[in-house]
Amino acid sequence: MGKRILTRRKGKGRQFRSPSHRHKGGEGGVKYPSPQEDAGPIVDIIHDPGRTAPLVKVAFAKAGESLLIATEGAQVGQTVQVGNSAPVASANILPLIKIPIGARIFAIEARPGDGGRFARAAGSSGVLVSQGAQVIVQFASGQFKALDPLCRATLGRSAGGGRTIKPWTKAGKKWHGMRSRAQVYPRVRGVAMNPVDHPHGGGAHQHVGRPSTVSAGTPPGAKVGRLSPQKRKGRRRQGSQGPTRR
Repeated sequence: MGKRILTRRKGKGRQFRSPSHRHKGGEGGVKYPSPQEDAGPIVDIIHDPGRTAPLVKVAFAKAGESLLIATEGAQVGQTVQVGNSAPVASANILPLIKIPIGARIFAIEARPGDGGRFARAAGSSGVLVSQGAQVIVQFASGQFKALDPLCRATLGRSAGGGRTIKPWTKAGKKWHGMRSRAQVYPRVRGVAMNPVDHPHGGGAHQHVGRPSTVSAGTPPGAKVGRLSPQKRKGRRRQGSQGPTRR
């Protein structure tokens, strides 16, 4: 009997464990302070190995020092304001109902007071589309999401969006970078393995050796390759006797 494939082994053992002692935020995490009127200057910009976007340390007057995801163009000494009365300016944190339609926002809360859940990666943002009983936000994927008007978000775009432009230059640097995010590198192809290690392994040369599509009900140990194409019902066209496929 062969070994479990990589996707089945992930989550068990030291190989897949992220070095959380190097990550910033600690137990409190990187999230918004309590929902109250507050303001404070940015005192430091910090690199976090565990995430793609840099962080800023803000010394709020009431909440004390807090770590937040940096806004594109943030500078040390810049003032960050939180609350309903905060002006509509980059890096300020406001409820969605107070943000004008068409504004770019990131670190968006899923529920009021949860500290920010959506659009937190480097360079990511959403667009506020409409306001009413619920606020509609469109994300970079094109998905629309209805949120509570009291959910908060940061105006602007998260920093670090140009990270993909800089090459890794060495395999070792990429290994350490992926290791910080608990991602496996390098990822070996299944056809390059032995039959004992992967269902696609073995053979006189590198090929799957059988149809690469698998059923949606295939057990996890053998569910590798492409999912079988879904059957689509054709639409009836005018003048045709039956359904046709496009």
